[in-house]
Amino acid sequence: MTKERVLSALVLVPIIFVVIWFGEPYTWHFYFYSILVAAVAALGALEFNGMLGLSPRHPLTLLGLISVLLFVLVAHFRGGYEAPLPYTAPLLTFAVVFSLIWLIFRSPGGNAAMNWAWTLAGILYLGWMLSHFIPLRGLDGGRDWVLFAVFATFAADTAAFFVGRAWGRHSLASATSPGKTWEGTMGGFLGAIAASLILAAILPGISIPYWQVAILGALIGIFALLGDLGESMLKRSAKVKDSGKLIPGHGGLLDRLDSIVFTVVVVYYYVIWLVA
Repeated sequence: MTKERVLSALVLVPIIFVVIWFGEPYTWHFYFYSILVAAVAALGALEFNGMLGLSPRHPLTLLGLISVLLFVLVAHFRGGYEAPLPYTAPLLTFAVVFSLIWLIFRSPGGNAAMNWAWTLAGILYLGWMLSHFIPLRGLDGGRDWVLFAVFATFAADTAAFFVGRAWGRHSLASATSPGKTWEGTMGGFLGAIAASLILAAILPGISIPYWQVAILGALIGIFALLGDLGESMLKRSAKVKDSGKLIPGHGGLLDRLDSIVFTVVVVYYYVIWLVA
């Protein structure tokens, strides 16, 4: 499995890097960046609904997919990535109203409330959260901030995995994620801080003092873990081991997105509140 994880990373990481690096706002390259974010969010939404047992053709799955794509789409347009994510209220209203209307007329059974709540949760979890990648890229120095968020999170996950594998002895949250250990958690936390300091040294757009970089790295380490545990809780609730089989050695796309869904939001609001 370790070999598959490494090979998957060797294929995916360069693609992610190139799309982020050249995805400059106000240019046609930005479409490729937005398409990547939209594709990731859409595939994640399919996996999310699949954990509930809904097929890709189920109307609630399709509604969730459309809503997730709309969040990324409206954030892409110039008003979206210059302002702090507008049009949220109309999109949420659309998702709430249309999903509920469909359930009223088509699925009044005992699972209706759970299916409705799960659909809305997926829209918020993937559409709303991942749409923050668009305005983050639109900020001054946005390319470097996106690279910072992505690769500091990758470093946290990677350090947690290898440290936990080598030295993990004490379970962190056995009821939610039996594989998580305190040793791996500490490795991920320190890995996030170390990676953040290295990234800040080589990315010119990260123009904040190193003590702030260390704080942001610590926040990434904490929220990467919380995102991982949150998705583990969802999988346990759905009684599945992995969200899918899309990425060899990793499982589904959600199994790789779980940390970054939280950390991109942390980085975005840190930058606009404390840096910009």
